[in-house]
Amino acid sequence: MNYYAIRVIYKHEMRRAFETVAQSFASPILTTVLYFVVFGSAIGSRIESVGGVSYGSFIVPGLMMLAILTQSLSNASFGIFFPKFTGAIYELLSAPVSFVEILIGYVGAAATKSLIIGLVILGTAGFFVPIEIAHPFWMLTFLVLTCISFSLFGFIIGLWATDFEKLQLIPLLVVTPLVFLGGTFYSIDMLPEAWQTVTLFNPVVYLISGFRWSFFEIADVSVAVSIGMILGFLIVCLGIVWWMFRTGYRLKQ
Repeated sequence: MNYYAIRVIYKHEMRRAFETVAQSFASPILTTVLYFVVFGSAIGSRIESVGGVSYGSFIVPGLMMLAILTQSLSNASFGIFFPKFTGAIYELLSAPVSFVEILIGYVGAAATKSLIIGLVILGTAGFFVPIEIAHPFWMLTFLVLTCISFSLFGFIIGLWATDFEKLQLIPLLVVTPLVFLGGTFYSIDMLPEAWQTVTLFNPVVYLISGFRWSFFEIADVSVAVSIGMILGFLIVCLGIVWWMFRTGYRLKQ
C-alpha cells in the first residue's frame, strides 16, 4: 500500500476545500440553517411534536442527512472529474499508484469534508433546539457509513460524467428529490397508507430513519434493515468503481 500517494491525494483535496471555505463549508451550513429556521418556524408552529419529539428537534437528523448526501456527492464527483477535465488524470493513472490508493485518497477526503459539515450542523442546531443523542455510537456509525458510501457514489458520477452538465444531472434530478421525499421533514407515518407503501421504495428513507433512531429511538423502518441497506449500497458502489478502473471506463478515452 502506497501510503505516501494516499496522503498526497488526501492533503491536496483537503487543501482545496479549506482554500474555498465559503463554498465548501459556509454555504451548506448557511443553507441548512435557513432550512431549519424556515421549516422549524413555519411548520413547527403547526406541528408541536412527532413521535413525542418536538418538531424542531425532529428535523435535525434529516437536515444533517440532506447536507451530508449532497456534499458527499458534489465533493467526490468534482474531486475526480476536474483531473479528467484538465487531463491530469493520465499522470495519475501512469504513476505507480493502484486504484485502491486513488479511491482512498479522493473518497477519504470527500467523506472527511462531509463529516465535518455534518458535525458542524449538529453543533449549530444545538443553538436552536435541545438535542439528545440516545445512541452516540450508532449515530457516528450511520454518519460515517453515509459519508463514505455517498462519496463513493459521487466518485462514480465524477468518472461517468463527460461534462459539467452531466456532473450535476444525477444529484439535482435524482438524489435531491429522493432526499426531500425520504422523510427529511416528516415521518412517513404521517402519510396516507398508499403513499407509505410507495415511500418504502425510496432508499433514502432507510438512511434517514436509521439516523433519526440513533437520536430519538423512533424509526419508520427497522434499524437492522437501515444498516443492511447502507452496507449493501456501499458494496455495490465499491463493485462499480472496481469495474470502472478494471475496464478503464471513461478513464482511458
